[in-house]
Amino acid sequence: MTSLRRLLVGLALLLTAACFSGGERADRADPTPTRTPLASADPTPSASASVSVSPSISTPTHRPKPSASPRPPSSAPATTAAPPEAGFPNAGNTGPRLRLKPHAAGNMSVRTDGAVIRGQDITGSLDIYANNVTVIDSRITSTNWWGINLRPGYSGLRVLHTTITAVPGKGPDNGGVNYAVSNMGSSSIEVGWCDISVFGNALSMGQGNLHDNYVHGLVPFRNNGGEWQHTDAVISGGGSTGKLVIRHNTLLNPVPVDQGASAAVGLFADTGHVSNTVIDGNLLAGGAYALYGGGDGATGITVTNNVFSTRYHRYSGVYGAVTAWNPGGAGNVWRGNRFSDGTPVTPEPAG
Repeated sequence: MTSLRRLLVGLALLLTAACFSGGERADRADPTPTRTPLASADPTPSASASVSVSPSISTPTHRPKPSASPRPPSSAPATTAAPPEAGFPNAGNTGPRLRLKPHAAGNMSVRTDGAVIRGQDITGSLDIYANNVTVIDSRITSTNWWGINLRPGYSGLRVLHTTITAVPGKGPDNGGVNYAVSNMGSSSIEVGWCDISVFGNALSMGQGNLHDNYVHGLVPFRNNGGEWQHTDAVISGGGSTGKLVIRHNTLLNPVPVDQGASAAVGLFADTGHVSNTVIDGNLLAGGAYALYGGGDGATGITVTNNVFSTRYHRYSGVYGAVTAWNPGGAGNVWRGNRFSDGTPVTPEPAG
C-alpha cells in the first residue's frame, strides 16, 4: 500500500506542475495591456478583438486606455465626433409644423396689413401689397415667377416654417421659375426655418434676415430667349442701404455650371456696391464658386464660421470655394471658414 500511495502522490505532483506551467501567464495579473496578445489572439478583426481582458475584471466592457496615450480606445466608434454637416438645416427641421389645408388660390395678391397666412397648402403664389404680413406653417407650390414677392413700398414681411417650391417646366419663363422669396421693398424681411427648392434664384434680396433655411434642389432652365439662367441659393444685386444677414442656413446649388450655376451665395454688384452683409455659420456647396464676395467695391462684408461642403465639387464650387473677395474693403472680415474636412478656406483677392 505504501508503494502504491507514493506512486499516486508522484503522479499528482506531475499533473499539478503541468497545469501550472500551461496556465501561469493567463492567470498572472498584469495591469498594462499590450498589443501582442491582442494581435495573436485572432488575426481577423471582430468586436471582441478590440477588447483587452484584465484578470482582475471578469466581464470587461471596454479596452483600458493606456495612460501614456491621448488617443481614444480602439473600441470607440470612428464616428464619435459629429459629422461636419450635422446640425445644419435639413428636410427634418424646416417647413410646416401643422397639418395643412389644400387651397388652390392661384396667383393671389395680399392687400391687408397684418394678414396672417397659416396652415395653408397653396397651389399658386403670393404677391404682397401690405405691411407686416406673416406666412407661417404653410406650403406654396408655384408656377409663377415667384413663390412670395414683397412689392416696393411695403415692409415687415415674415415667412416662417414654410415650404416653398414650384413645378419644374410649368413656370412662365419658358417653363422656369425664378424667385422663391423676393424682396422688392427697401426694408428688411425675415425668412426662417423654410424648406425651399426648384427656384433658380431662391432667396433674392439686398436686405433681410435669412436664418435656419434649407435651400436645395435648384432646377436649371433656359429662358424664352434660349439662354441658361443663372442659379443661386441666395442672391443680392448690390446697391442696398439696408443690412443683409445670412446665418445658419443650408444653401446648396447642385446645378451644373454649363447650365447656369453661379453660387450658393452670390453677392453681385449688378445695381451698386455690395455692403453691410453678414454671412455666418452656413453650410455652402455648389455653383461655379460657392461664394461670390461682392467684388472690388464691397465693404462691410463679414464672412465667418461657414462650412464649404465638397458634396458636389472638390473645392465646394466648380472652380473654387470663393471669388470676388475684397480683403482691403472697409469693414470686411474673413474668419473661421473651412472645408468639410476642417481645412481653412483662404480667398483670393477680387479682380
